[in-house]
Amino acid sequence: MLLLLDNFDSFTYNLVDYFGQLGVEVHVLRNDVKLEEIEALPMEGIVLSPGPGEPQQAGVMMEVIRHYHDKVPMLGICLGHQALGAFFGAQLDKGIKPMHGKISEITCEADPLFAGLPPKMPVVRYHSLVLKHWPDSIVPLAYTAEGELMAFRHSTLPLHALQFHPEAALTTYGLDMLRNWLDIANIAGR
Repeated sequence: MLLLLDNFDSFTYNLVDYFGQLGVEVHVLRNDVKLEEIEALPMEGIVLSPGPGEPQQAGVMMEVIRHYHDKVPMLGICLGHQALGAFFGAQLDKGIKPMHGKISEITCEADPLFAGLPPKMPVVRYHSLVLKHWPDSIVPLAYTAEGELMAFRHSTLPLHALQFHPEAALTTYGLDMLRNWLDIANIAGR
């Protein structure tokens, strides 16, 4: 089972639908739960959803990362991407310009997360903040043409992050990226 930590985002159930299409059972909990409630769940991985604000304002999310970062695979999306980066020491700062509902082309590094996908692809972005000045433990995987970080993985832990929204209809290969992440995390569908 996959835990989807909902940061009160309107895209949460698009993610649930995509994972359902991939045959994965998803349990959704909002970020206002207690860690003990999460600990009671038998989970194979955690998805940190998009949401408003900054990571430190997102309820129990940073505590979940602290508790589980070395225990189960995680995928951070948008706010979740920022939270994983901040947890490992990256600086969160204003992007070049706010990107709410905007499409950008990203350039991807060769990585299992993007296996079978073109090296350049359109993605949908909904954010004003970006990660900057990250430590060596963060391995960059995708950038915009302006050099803003759009995806990373941790160098030694099974943690991945996407600044953009793979579940947005205009992110052409979003379902494929989620499938690839499930393969990397060894989370089997039905």
